[in-house]
Amino acid sequence: MELLILFGVLFLMLAIGVPVAFSLLAASLACFLAMGIPPIVAVQRVGAGISVFTLMAIPFFIFAGDLMYRAGIAERLVRVADAAVGRVRGGLGIVDVGASMMFGAVSGSAIASASAIGSTMVPLMKDKGYPGDYAVNVTVTAAIVGLLIPPSHNMIIYSAASGIGVSIGDLFLAGVFPGLLTGLMLMAMAWIVAKRRSLPFGRFPGWREFVRAAAYAFPGLMTAVIIMGGILSGFFTATESSAIAAIYTVLIGVFVYRSLGWKGFWEAAGKSVRTASMVLFIIAAATAFGFALALLEVPAALGALIGFITENPLLTLLIINLMLLALGTFMDMAPLIVITTPIFLPVAMGVGVDPVHFGIIMMLNLGIGLVTPPVGSVLFVGSAVGGIPVTALVRTIWPFYATLLAALALVTYVPALSLWLPGVMAQ
Repeated sequence: MELLILFGVLFLMLAIGVPVAFSLLAASLACFLAMGIPPIVAVQRVGAGISVFTLMAIPFFIFAGDLMYRAGIAERLVRVADAAVGRVRGGLGIVDVGASMMFGAVSGSAIASASAIGSTMVPLMKDKGYPGDYAVNVTVTAAIVGLLIPPSHNMIIYSAASGIGVSIGDLFLAGVFPGLLTGLMLMAMAWIVAKRRSLPFGRFPGWREFVRAAAYAFPGLMTAVIIMGGILSGFFTATESSAIAAIYTVLIGVFVYRSLGWKGFWEAAGKSVRTASMVLFIIAAATAFGFALALLEVPAALGALIGFITENPLLTLLIINLMLLALGTFMDMAPLIVITTPIFLPVAMGVGVDPVHFGIIMMLNLGIGLVTPPVGSVLFVGSAVGGIPVTALVRTIWPFYATLLAALALVTYVPALSLWLPGVMAQ
C-alpha cells in the first residue's frame, strides 16, 4: 500500500506539472505519513542528501562552464574543429560534434554544451544551407558526449550516490574512451546523413589558419588538463579542482582572451547559482525518495526479481539498460542517478560488473534520456536555440538515437573501453 502511495503521488504530481523536486518530496512525505514515520524524517533526509563534501564541486563546475561560454571559448573551439574537418560533405555537422567534444572536456555539462555550441553552430549551419532540424539534432546528441569526457559533475553525483566511495578520478578516466568513441560514431552518422540529404561541402582554410585557431583555443583546452592532472597527481581533490577550474577560467577570460567583463561575470554567477540550486535541491529531494524506497525494500525486491529472471550478466545489464532508458524518458538525470544507483548498482555488482564501469553505463544511458521526449531537457534547449519545434526534431533524429544506442551497447558489453585507462594509471 505504501509503495502504491509513493509512486501514485509522484506520478500524479508530475502529471499535473509540479516540478520534479517538489513531486519527489511530496511523494516521500506521503509515504512516510502512511508508514507512521514522523514528517521530520523527510526534512532530515533532505539535509543529509546534500551534506556531502564532494557535491560542493557541482556549483563550481557549473560556474566554470558558464564562464567558458561567456569568455568565448566555445567559438574558438568551433574554429579549431572547422579548420580541421569542415571541408568534407556535411562538414559543419562533424565540426559541431568535434566542438562539443572539446567543450565537454572543459565544461562537463550537456545543457551547457547544447547552449554554447548550439548558439554558435546552429545559426552558422543555417546560413550555409543546412536544414535547421539537422543542425539541432547533431548539436543536442553531440552534447551528450560532454557527460562522458571528464570532468562531469554527474559522475560526482554518481560517486556520492553509490555509497561505496567510487573514485571520482577513476570515473573521469573511465569516461575518456567511451566519450571519444561516442563522438566518433556521431561524426560518422553526421556524415552519412549529410551525404543522404546532399548537404553542402565546406572548404579547407589552410594549415596556417588551423594552427592559428588551435593556438587561440589552447588556453581554454588547458582547463581539462589542469583538472585531470591535478586530480591524478594527488595535488588536489575533485572538489578543489572545480574551484581551480572556475578561477582559471576567470583568469583566461579576463587576461588572455579579454572577453569576460564584470557584466558577464555577474551574469554567469547569477545563472550558476540558480542552476546549482535547482540541481542540489533535486538531489536532496531524490535522497528522501530513495530513503523511502529503501524502507520499502524496493532495491532488494528488484534485485531478487532480476535474479529470478536471469543470472546471466549480459541479460542483467540489458534489463537494467532498458529500465534506465524507460525512466530517462520522463525524469531528469540528476534525480535518476540518486534514486537508481542504490537500486541497480548492487544488482550489477552481484553479476560481476565493476562499479566504475557501471557508472559510465549510467552516464551514457541517462544522457540519452536528456534528448528523448517528453522530458528531454537538452532536446528542449536545442529546440529553443534553433527555433525548431520538438515534434519536427523527433521525426528526423532517429539515426542519431540509433548511434547513441549502438555506443551504449559497446560501452556496456566491452568493459575494457571504460576500465583500461583507470587500470593503466593505477599501475
